[in-house]
Amino acid sequence: MAYSEIRYDLDGDVGVVTLNRPAARNALTHTTYAELEEAVRGSNQRCLVVTGSDPAFCSGDDVKQIMVQEGGAVAERLRAQPRLTPAAAALLETDIPVVAAVNGPAVGWGMELALMADIRVASERATFGELFVKRGLCCDVAGLARLAQLVGRESAAELLFTGRAVDAEAALRLRLVSRVVPHSELMPTALALAHEIASNPPLAVKRLKAGLRQALDPDWQELGRWVSASLGELFMTEDHKEGVSSFLEKRPPHFTGS
Repeated sequence: MAYSEIRYDLDGDVGVVTLNRPAARNALTHTTYAELEEAVRGSNQRCLVVTGSDPAFCSGDDVKQIMVQEGGAVAERLRAQPRLTPAAAALLETDIPVVAAVNGPAVGWGMELALMADIRVASERATFGELFVKRGLCCDVAGLARLAQLVGRESAAELLFTGRAVDAEAALRLRLVSRVVPHSELMPTALALAHEIASNPPLAVKRLKAGLRQALDPDWQELGRWVSASLGELFMTEDHKEGVSSFLEKRPPHFTGS
């Protein structure tokens, strides 16, 4: 399958999904989301590695396309048909183990993407930030459920409410990632882990992942509808418009609660 904004490569029994908009720091467009969903749903490999083209893992939504050019239309769609983000559904529902190789900044939905993986391996250059509050928005489902599982409710609340970004070493202390490695060793480390997983009996691995999901995960579809409806309202607020304008104009925001 030919993609325009991601790459999908095979390494034996491992599939490697690479966000491939490096000039835009792998910001997500509607096309990127659709291709990511298709790659995950269409894979029949025994393990997946998700990463980004240097210098970033993923800088979140493409602000100019999704929040400026189409912000009103996006809000209307979210309010009319609240649902779990399809790319998130693909990642959260797949029976294939997913390893995130976080090679640089993972912010906004980029951090959500990392959280949707089963295991996160970080380069020393990685940073993580749930920046949604800075744009007057709430995060997606993984920032609510997976983040608190990993770092605890209090640390999750601090990261979500402040929108503060943390570096790789802080992420390791918080147990947001399983390990931090030198940048040059990131992909070899992630691939070695993926191949170790892929070498095990696939039916047993599938059952183990299903068991983790049953024991720990919320109803992703229900939570997704709540997030979608909330975003549909928040996209229409003056604070969201101010968050986007201040970001594009590179100035401090002034929020009014309207």
